[in-house]
Amino acid sequence: MADLFESSTNTSQAPAAGIETRPLADRLRPKALGEVIGQEQVLGPDAPLGVMLASGSLSSLIFWGPPGVGKTTIARLLADETDLNFVQISAIFSGVPELRKVFEAAKHRRANGQGTLLFVDEIHRFNKAQQDGFLPHMEDGTILLVGATTENPSFELNAAVLSRAQVLILERLSLADLERLAQRAEQELGKALPLDGPAREALLEMADGDGRALLNLIEQIMAWTVKGKLDPKGLSTRLMRRAAQYDKSGDAHYNLISALHKSVRGSDPDAALYWFARMLEGGEDPRYLARRITRMAVEDIGLADPQAQSICLQSWETYERLGSPEGELALAQALVYLALAPKSNAAYVAYKGAVSAARKTGSAPPPKHILNAPTSLMKEQGYGSGYAYDHDAEDGFSGQNYFPDGMARPALYAPVERGFERDLKKRLDYFAKLRTKRAGEAPGDA
Repeated sequence: MADLFESSTNTSQAPAAGIETRPLADRLRPKALGEVIGQEQVLGPDAPLGVMLASGSLSSLIFWGPPGVGKTTIARLLADETDLNFVQISAIFSGVPELRKVFEAAKHRRANGQGTLLFVDEIHRFNKAQQDGFLPHMEDGTILLVGATTENPSFELNAAVLSRAQVLILERLSLADLERLAQRAEQELGKALPLDGPAREALLEMADGDGRALLNLIEQIMAWTVKGKLDPKGLSTRLMRRAAQYDKSGDAHYNLISALHKSVRGSDPDAALYWFARMLEGGEDPRYLARRITRMAVEDIGLADPQAQSICLQSWETYERLGSPEGELALAQALVYLALAPKSNAAYVAYKGAVSAARKTGSAPPPKHILNAPTSLMKEQGYGSGYAYDHDAEDGFSGQNYFPDGMARPALYAPVERGFERDLKKRLDYFAKLRTKRAGEAPGDA
C-alpha cells in the first residue's frame, strides 16, 4: 500500500488554465491524516499512530520506507494534529552548526509554551556523534523527533536513538492505491489521462509503488498533445520506465539475495529467475551472484546431487569467458538446475555439529591406536598399538573408534532420503551395523 497523499475534497475543481504553477504532487498534498492514501497499518484507528493520537500521547518516531510513501507528509500532518511547530531538516545538508540552531530555536519555543516536531529526512546519514546530539533534547521534551529513512534502522541508527523512538514501517503503494491517486490527479487537472486500459496499468507499474513518481509521470503525460488514447507501446515510446530502486550495499541488496536463495531452496525456478533478473536489472555484479549461487549448491543441495556444485562452477567460468550480457544465461541455467535439484543440508548441518563438538572437546588427542609411531619411544608409548588396517578386515571395514578416548561418539551426518544421499544413507546404515558387529567381536576397538 502506501505512499503519498490523496487529494483533499476541496481540490476536485480544475484550476484556471495557466494560473496554477505548483507541481501536481504539492497541489495534491493532503490536509489531514484521513486523506493520506494507504498506510492503514500505521494510521488506522487501532494502528500505532491512530492509538497515539487518540490517547493524546505522541512519542518520537522513525519512519522506515521507500521514497514516495508519504513520510514527510505524515510528519507534517502529525505536527498539525498535535499543535506542534513543524521544523524540517535534511541530514544531507545539515551539520552540527545547523542542528545547534534548531535546538536553540526549539528551546525558545518551549519556553513560550510551544512544542517542536523536528522532522529529519535521511536521518541515517547522520554519524553516531550527530545522532547522539538528539538524545538530551528528546529526553527533556525540547523536541519530538520524527526521523525518516530508506535504510534499515537496525543497522543505520544508534541503539540509543532507537530505544527512545518507535519504528514505523511505511509501505510502497499498491496498484490500487496508485489508481486512487491517479483518479485524484485527474480530478485536480480536470481531464482524464489519454491512455487506454492496458496503458494505464503500465503507467501504474512504471511508478513502482512511488506516489510522487506517479504524479510526476502524470504531469508529463497531461502536457502532451495526444489524439485519442495511447496504448502501452505508444506510452513506452514517449515515456521512459523508472529505474528500479536498488542499493547494492543497502537493504534491497540483502532482501533480494535472501529472496533468491529461498526461492532456490524452495524448488521454485520461476521465482529464482525473477529475483535473479531483479538483481541484475538493479546493477548487481554478476560475479557476486555466481559466488552466491555456488554457495546455494553447497549449502542446500549438497550431496543429494554432487553434480550441482560442478555445474555452478562451470557456469561461473562460462560467465568469466563470455562476459555480460551473454554470460548471465549460464548463471540462469545453473539457478534452474539448483531449484529443481534434490535438496539436502545434511552435510552443512553435520559440519556445524562437528565445529561445535571440536570446540567443546578442546585439545583432546586422537586415540593412540590411530597415531603413527615413527620412533621407538612413540612405540613404547603405545602409538599405533592395536590399529586395525581396514583393507585387511572383512568387508574392508574395521569398525574401530577414531574419536578421542572418552568422547561419546556423536551422530553428525544424517543424509536425507533424496537424490544421491539416499544411496549414502544406505552405506551409512550398513557401516553402522558393521560397527555394532565389530564392537561385539572386539569391544576394546569399538
